[in-house]
Amino acid sequence: MKNKFWIAFSAIEQTDSSFIHRLYNYFGDIEEAFNANSRDLEQIDGLSVRRAETFLRERDKIDPDKALYGVESRGINYVTLEDDNYPKMLKQISDPPAVLYYRGELFDCNLEKTLAIVGSRKSSYHAKDAVRKITGELAGTDICIVSGLAAGIDTTAHEAAMDNNLKTIGVIASGFDFIYPSSNKRLYERIEKGKGAVVTEYYPTFQPLKFRFPQRNRIVSGLSYGTLVAEASLRSGALITANLCLEQGRELMCVPGLISNPNTEGIYKLLKNGATLVTQSDDILEALNWEVKPAEQLKMDLKDVSEAEEKILSALEVEEKGFDEIATITKLDTVDLLTNLTTMELKGIIKQVTGDRYKRV
Repeated sequence: MKNKFWIAFSAIEQTDSSFIHRLYNYFGDIEEAFNANSRDLEQIDGLSVRRAETFLRERDKIDPDKALYGVESRGINYVTLEDDNYPKMLKQISDPPAVLYYRGELFDCNLEKTLAIVGSRKSSYHAKDAVRKITGELAGTDICIVSGLAAGIDTTAHEAAMDNNLKTIGVIASGFDFIYPSSNKRLYERIEKGKGAVVTEYYPTFQPLKFRFPQRNRIVSGLSYGTLVAEASLRSGALITANLCLEQGRELMCVPGLISNPNTEGIYKLLKNGATLVTQSDDILEALNWEVKPAEQLKMDLKDVSEAEEKILSALEVEEKGFDEIATITKLDTVDLLTNLTTMELKGIIKQVTGDRYKRV
């Protein structure tokens, strides 16, 4: 069984996927690569003595059977670079993970229509709202949303996907023994229980160390046909993912934001350099040349809207408004307005946001 040698390789913290690729490509067999001796490694052009010695030292601490048991006993699924069902888009990048561990239903996701959505951890309300709007316009289609399960835009992207009956893939920067951030525990569970999959290249015991997050980003963009950046400062992980997207030859798209927000500086830099500007889902479909299955979401029939409700919807068409603004525009008295706002909230066609302000859903 060759799988245990792939997993044994990935259980060595001092190696990375590029090192594993190098040995596998040289020997043509993962078992031979894992069991190579120092003389064998000396024959590989450009392989440093230090890296070879480190591998041999750490390799001797690993029992492949125990490494495999450590994965299977935790109920973790995996796919190796040698497997026919390894995700096609990810396999095309220059440094694909040697092993992709996952929980959930990875192959229930449509890996032919994957869209990454990334952005700032300290994201603005505007950016989160834009992600919800655009994702909502894709509701019920066969598109799969990919992100990094971090705080901020990542969390919003995953939640918006599931709320709109879309599959989602979360890529984490640690093994499955860790949940980071811990506040996303329920989000992990929700994705794993039928909404998609959580994936990682890291053996279960590997911690979420700082250097692993940029490495994780290449998988987010690598799994995806295009990447949508919702918010990014000039020094951010989202910008790293954007650059990886371009290096991988994928479509890069950006949501414009407030020019006064420092987290949009990276966005406008990307737009000036040719990224596609996105304000609605049709922009994404056009950029990726996708035709999607029709949304299965229920759409409100305007025939069922009362005259008063129609006035309120019209007042909220462009942006959210406060109670007094709505009253001035609609000319409804206080009691009627309160009654209609409550009814419309219950119907799910508007919602109350900050203070007494309302917006269309």
